[in-house]
Amino acid sequence: MNLTTVTRPGLDVLVSGVSGIVARGLGAHETAFAVADLLGGHLPGPDILTPAEREGSPDGYVTHILHAEDDFSIVAVVWRPGQGTPIHDHVSWCTFGIISGIEHETLYRDMGDHLVEIGRADNRPGEVSGFAPPGDIHKVRNTSAETGISLHIYGADVARLGSSVRRLYDLPVR
Repeated sequence: MNLTTVTRPGLDVLVSGVSGIVARGLGAHETAFAVADLLGGHLPGPDILTPAEREGSPDGYVTHILHAEDDFSIVAVVWRPGQGTPIHDHVSWCTFGIISGIEHETLYRDMGDHLVEIGRADNRPGEVSGFAPPGDIHKVRNTSAETGISLHIYGADVARLGSSVRRLYDLPVR
């Protein structure tokens, strides 16, 4: 097992809670929703990151792995205003909670030779959600005037994998 020692304040409850949920052997969607329920009651504040980590980077959004083990990872994402992701999907289920900023999410369906937009959502501070592949193609952008911070819990060891992203999509959107 590739267990990283938890060094951030407040993560012990999340780590033990997610471990218990994962141990139940639920399906990916059920796991994502159960972890979302847990995260909703234990979403940390911005002080989960150091002041320097909370600044982000002018070069693009930044991820900070706060905990990683074989079955799941906890990652903080810092987005300056206007920063976002390309269209992508994930290697595993994911749950996220918004600490600050507004994460505007656009969802897509892969039609083989193009993508179709199927939804949009503005995720605001305190909001929590979860999803699982397939059907998790999306892009995310911080549409607020402040630096955004979100906490993501993935059902994979992103420290070992290097990323939670499975595929980037460059298909046209129609």
